[in-house]
Amino acid sequence: MASHENTMGRTGFVDRHNLWTDKDAEAADWVISQIENHDLEVVRLSYPDQHGILRGKTLIARETPQAMRNGCSITTTLLAKDTSHTTVFPVFSPGGGFGIPEMENAGDFVAVPIPSTFQVLPWAPKTGWILCDGYLGNGEPVPFSTRHILKQALSALADEGFDYIAGIEVECHIYKLEDPMLKPEHAGQPASPPEVSLLAHGFHYLTEQRMDEIDPVFEILRADLIALGLPLRTLESEFGPSQFEFTMAPAGGLEAADNMMLFRSAVKQICRRHGYHATFMCRPGLANAFASGWHLHQSLERRSDGKNAFIPESEDQLISPTGAAFAAGILKNAAGATVFTTPTVNGYKRYRPNSLAPDRAAWGRDNKGAMLRVVSAGPGDGATRLENRIGEPAANPYLYLASQIYSGLDGLKNGLTPPPPTDDPYANDASPLPTNLMDAVTALDNSGTLRAAFGDQFVDYLLHIKRAEIARFLSTVTDWEHREYFEIF
Repeated sequence: MASHENTMGRTGFVDRHNLWTDKDAEAADWVISQIENHDLEVVRLSYPDQHGILRGKTLIARETPQAMRNGCSITTTLLAKDTSHTTVFPVFSPGGGFGIPEMENAGDFVAVPIPSTFQVLPWAPKTGWILCDGYLGNGEPVPFSTRHILKQALSALADEGFDYIAGIEVECHIYKLEDPMLKPEHAGQPASPPEVSLLAHGFHYLTEQRMDEIDPVFEILRADLIALGLPLRTLESEFGPSQFEFTMAPAGGLEAADNMMLFRSAVKQICRRHGYHATFMCRPGLANAFASGWHLHQSLERRSDGKNAFIPESEDQLISPTGAAFAAGILKNAAGATVFTTPTVNGYKRYRPNSLAPDRAAWGRDNKGAMLRVVSAGPGDGATRLENRIGEPAANPYLYLASQIYSGLDGLKNGLTPPPPTDDPYANDASPLPTNLMDAVTALDNSGTLRAAFGDQFVDYLLHIKRAEIARFLSTVTDWEHREYFEIF
């Protein structure tokens, strides 16, 4: 009988293209042992796509060893989809619409497991999970792989002598699921959203009463999230109805982004299994809903001595000269970077004056109205950091972090100086942030700095997807239009 042990993916793909280190190979052996020890039946291979959504395949556990050697084939059309899962590139044209022969005719790319990311999913019986990187058939990374783009950004920063450290503070909404809307007429691209009800009325910010009302959901979540090894720090009842906040301890850039990918997917899956609906949409279209943000805490660690490079050197410094230059780069490139930090039409509904969300590229000491908030107790404070309050929870973690690194590098390499810090973030003369996704797309399109950093190929690819989403949005008749014009005209 013929052997079928090398019929998945591309035979010997990992070894042939030298994709793993010795440490990866050792970790792969450990993964196989964990599958056996936990008597797992299936393993999910998950690839983080251009939107920060996990896509992939579920393997019968015994097939995992060959997936480790060969990778797993996944159709390149996944890379051609917008947020409605509509294919927006002509995939059957030469080059697949991407100008890349390896991606034409809806061919496959190869998802290669990252052994160190393996998890046993505590909410899914006998199920393992592993994150994957994407490669073309020739062994080159998929040029639209956002995880690879972050690795390139981290490498560029390392060349300047620094490592990137990120702490995550993210808000979301969790509702009781009343009707999943699963009748045939509810299917579509996109489908009808589920009907939900509140877990609590909100508006009692950080009160123990509201916290206790939502704690049964926190209890479910924290047990599984801690079991995954995610570095949870705090669980909070946010101001809005059924609004939650989670924070995670600082981690290296790639680990922090991987953590966010796993966290977001885990929260949605755990909630759904228990009759709840979790959403990282910025501002749900529900009565009294509040906008949610993703605040990114960031600092640089010197590779020479492992010390925080942002610590101010004297009492009269807001932050170190290195930190000031990094901040200057982020402020200078803020408009172009909003496609990465705020990638949805909905996310721009959050940028409003006096709302604890920024509306312009300003910075200040412990100022929660400014885009960049400097958090520092002064000289010697190893926790000195920049908190960027611009992001929405739906942002792709790899692109959000990469945009900060490349923007900050612009400041470091060119010796940029930030404007004076503000005490009046909504009234100063700082550059306004884009007020909608259309303006953000234009800002990125015209950004020479970010085009050079991310590459024209990737920027044009992402803008094509975003323009397709915008076109669908603009062609849809909204409730506002109907109310405004239906009777009067």
